[in-house]
Amino acid sequence: MLKEKLEELAQMMADHLARPFPPDYRGLDVEGRDMVLLDADAYGYAAGVREGRLSEKQRAGLMRLTSAFAGILLAIDDEYAAGYYTHVRDMAVLAAEIECLREK
Repeated sequence: MLKEKLEELAQMMADHLARPFPPDYRGLDVEGRDMVLLDADAYGYAAGVREGRLSEKQRAGLMRLTSAFAGILLAIDDEYAAGYYTHVRDMAVLAAEIECLREK
């Protein structure tokens, strides 16, 4: 199951790189989060999970990040950006799921 989840994460990351960043969200803060950094952090955590286990500090950061998406997604009023960041959230959530599987 772990191998399949890692393959799914790799595909999500490739799909993410193929999508253009929402131009109106460069330099924009939503719910106190810089949207470029939110995107980069989510991708960075996913890349770290693909490489192996995260440190405790990284794992905590990933969990905080996944929690932040609830308010952020509600505050996005652009259809493309909402879809883009829903994908970013799903990628981060899958990375967190993989980390939980590794703990078992």
